[in-house]
Amino acid sequence: MTLTGLPNIGPKLAENLRRAGIETPEDLRKAGAQEAFLRIRAQVDPAACFHQLTALAGAELCIPKKDLPPERKAELRAFFDSL
Repeated sequence: MTLTGLPNIGPKLAENLRRAGIETPEDLRKAGAQEAFLRIRAQVDPAACFHQLTALAGAELCIPKKDLPPERKAELRAFFDSL
């Protein structure tokens, strides 16, 4: 499977991931959504938004971001707000 085969990952986010050194779905799972997001922010797009973070978290679990549990969304929001 390619990055764009994951839920929530379109061509632009897949390109951002590749530019941040994450080439495969397995790379994303190993790094985790938060680490992947930090890499994108540091190396590709300093203005990466909360929606990208939730997209990555959903992709990591192979679910649409709208299906993330509320507690996970709250964790992601706290992480994002701390940056």
